[in-house]
Amino acid sequence: MSSSQPIVRQRNWFSVFPQVLVLVVICGIYYYLGVSGFIFFGAGTYLLLSFFLRRMSPINQRKGIVYLKKKQYQKALDEFKLSYEFFKRYNWIDKYRFVVLLSSSRISYTEMALANIAFCYGQLGEGAKSKEYYERILKEFPDSQIAIVSLKMFDAAKDMRE
Repeated sequence: MSSSQPIVRQRNWFSVFPQVLVLVVICGIYYYLGVSGFIFFGAGTYLLLSFFLRRMSPINQRKGIVYLKKKQYQKALDEFKLSYEFFKRYNWIDKYRFVVLLSSSRISYTEMALANIAFCYGQLGEGAKSKEYYERILKEFPDSQIAIVSLKMFDAAKDMRE
């Protein structure tokens, strides 16, 4: 089923290697403890751990996505701002998300939050604020394709009015 909102998910396949290492270490602990079926228990522990970590730390990001899907843009905006503040304050979580959160996301939660804030402002009819946030993304993340493409769309729309 496709989403009614433009939600982007990009994977960083390089981050899979540290996650496999975490899985191997967990299985190794069960093996060391003499548990029969150590692979099964290790995989189960890894899955539970990854599920818990991805649900707890980026909680405001997840709430924002829920509101976004319901087209409740002001509520989503508030959640994305909280997410941005959290990951700016604890930037090490975002920087090492592939191990700390077992997340394979290519873009950081900080960049995601800013992009979602910009999108929400656009949906609320506040184009100037939306553009301001896309420009802010480029200041913090100069290679952000989301910001680059979005700003090109702003320029194209401006050209259409002229």
